[in-house]
Amino acid sequence: MLAITNVTGYIGNGTKLSEGTIIISDGKFVKIGNDIAIPDGCEVVNARGQVITPGLIDVHTHLGIHEEGIGKEGQDYNEVSAASTPQVRAIDGINPIEKGFNDARLAGVTTVQIMPGSANVIGGEMVIVKTVGHIVDEMVVKSPSGLKAALGENPKRFHGGKGILPITRMGTAALLREKLIEVQNYIENRKKGKVDRKLELENIAKVLNKEIPLRVHAHRADDIVTALRLKNEFGFDLTIEHCTEGHKIAPFIAKHNVRVAVGPTMSSRSKIELADKGWHTLQALANEDVPFSITTDHPVVGIDHLMTSAILAVKYGLTEELALKAITLNAAKHLGLEEKIGSIEVGKDADFVLWSGDPFDLRNKVEQTFINGKLVYAEERRMNV
Repeated sequence: MLAITNVTGYIGNGTKLSEGTIIISDGKFVKIGNDIAIPDGCEVVNARGQVITPGLIDVHTHLGIHEEGIGKEGQDYNEVSAASTPQVRAIDGINPIEKGFNDARLAGVTTVQIMPGSANVIGGEMVIVKTVGHIVDEMVVKSPSGLKAALGENPKRFHGGKGILPITRMGTAALLREKLIEVQNYIENRKKGKVDRKLELENIAKVLNKEIPLRVHAHRADDIVTALRLKNEFGFDLTIEHCTEGHKIAPFIAKHNVRVAVGPTMSSRSKIELADKGWHTLQALANEDVPFSITTDHPVVGIDHLMTSAILAVKYGLTEELALKAITLNAAKHLGLEEKIGSIEVGKDADFVLWSGDPFDLRNKVEQTFINGKLVYAEERRMNV
């Protein structure tokens, strides 16, 4: 067992703890509060002078499948051999010992969703992992956690340039719609025993059966609307990924009961879809009660800048409470894991971070990161695990 004493900081659900104690057993939080007796034989960590937060969560990354500092050999995130590749799985391309995972732990990021890139209309399955370990199967929290799809410029650029579908936004939506209809027929025929298994159709069937959501890359407002239109047509669960122009249609998004991941707002305006990128998107969504997370889209923005992104969101008007939730509890809800991670509450995984001071002050840093109740990073030792 582990006891963290003299704990002050953020629980993650909007409340704070002051000079409290946290008891951890078997990788879970078991007691949290003040005036808690420390069990005999318990290892004790004195957190006086530090500030606690839940472990940070980035809901949209390419960690381990787009490796840093390697070049083409480390780029396993886009299977561009076809415009639709639902049969591929991000888990099969992750290198768990690439440097980005260590950067994540140093920055207090304990859980990430890893997904294929956005070159294809349907890009493949994604996976959620903790950021410590050498064998990806032992790091998995949820697999699959969604199916990637993409609207807008990227599928047009990668495939339209070859003279094949999709060349236009119409073609992108048409291809996606065709696949969904094909899978509707496949599901019915499988029930009747009329067709053999086919992996690409099975993976899309998980979306139509509501086993996993379709997570759709959409920057421009009209692409966001197209994603919502398809959701209404086929009845699947949807998250909007990026939502760059979400501020232009926030009241409309609010009518559709979807969660959105916003970012990477710290990036440059590298393409026309990002022309109106800015921190104002988050405030506009907040004003309409649209639930959102903040993402780095690592390595577009380094995973070590997830907290920096939250700080900048506050600088431009977001409350600290909402900004922290966007990388903790609301991020966990985006992933469907709010019962397991995202806040420091009894029964949840003991993922937490001890900071040198207020985490919303960029001058402060992570001093210790814990995953499942185990120390995975300590600033003074620069430990690698």
